Amino acid sequence: MGSGPWHPQQVALRCQIVLAAADGQSDGAIAQQLSINRKTVMLWRQRFAEQRLDGLWEIAPGRGRKPHYDSDKIAAIVDATLQTKPEGMTHWSCRTMAKSQGVSKSTINNIWQAHQLKPHRVKTFKLSREPKFLEKMTDVIGLYLNPPEQAIVLCVDEKSQIQALDRTQPGLPLKKGRCGTMTHDYKRNGTTTLFAPLEVLQGKVIGQCHQRHRHQEFLKFLRTLDQEFPGEVPLHLVMDNYGTHKHEKVRNWLKRHPRFALHFVPTSSSWLNLVERWFGHLDEKAIRRGVFRSVEDLKASIGAFLTAWNKDPKPFVWTAMVESITQKLSRCRQTLEQIQPGCTSPRSRKRKK
Repeated sequence: MGSGPWHPQQVALRCQIVLAAADGQSDGAIAQQLSINRKTVMLWRQRFAEQRLDGLWEIAPGRGRKPHYDSDKIAAIVDATLQTKPEGMTHWSCRTMAKSQGVSKSTINNIWQAHQLKPHRVKTFKLSREPKFLEKMTDVIGLYLNPPEQAIVLCVDEKSQIQALDRTQPGLPLKKGRCGTMTHDYKRNGTTTLFAPLEVLQGKVIGQCHQRHRHQEFLKFLRTLDQEFPGEVPLHLVMDNYGTHKHEKVRNWLKRHPRFALHFVPTSSSWLNLVERWFGHLDEKAIRRGVFRSVEDLKASIGAFLTAWNKDPKPFVWTAMVESITQKLSRCRQTLEQIQPGCTSPRSRKRKK
């Protein structure tokens, strides 16, 4: 059996790969789950198939000077990374940790890589306090995984306050050895709101821009859907809990049009609405780096992206099961309760009288 300060972590990662493969997961899914390269997954699956458990303990001989820090020092650095913060700062960098521990920044970088520590990165999250969370989530995921026959499922939402931004100076074009450039400051030329439904089965999107996003605009949007999908085919709409969607006039209109069936995602759970994925593509590929001298320019750019998308639509395929999501959220709640008891309770954020 080999030795070395990073060996146990390497073996643990290889074992995770093999166990995930035994559960029937694909190479791509394992790589995404463990935040590693897909070729690494393929390598260790092949090693295990050829050499069984002995292959997982193999350490390739390294080049250069060998590390001279013992396991206690490495454990202290890992513990400091996880349990402390530098004075006056929110997180450690390689240089600040190296100075604190009296080692080189390359040593810190190697240790962090070996233990998969990334203090410079952070991901956002929000746990829903919706009392009917499980019921609503099951309803929406059921539509994705087992859509009703002879019906159309549409994921509906508004992307509000899309800004028409014009740069103060022309940007420099892309060329060899240099990326394209744009000024850091900008001029605001107004905003628009995009109402969009994503057809789950085919991936097509119908867009409609309005200046505001009140119940009046939402009713116009519903009438547009009624015209775009003629006949009596049922329309199942997945949407969030925005007040506009539950306005009295909207409810009255829906009563007169019973083929519209609404399915509300739980509060703070926009990740359940597939059209949010499409909004991300729109923002990244047509808006964020765009230059718009007017709201009309912005609307034209959105329309051009819609046209190009619908020529070759790509549906977003939902694969997560209710059970796996519930287990993950349960682990998150347990962790949060350990950090701050009561923080996941629906009443925890109410102001004390």
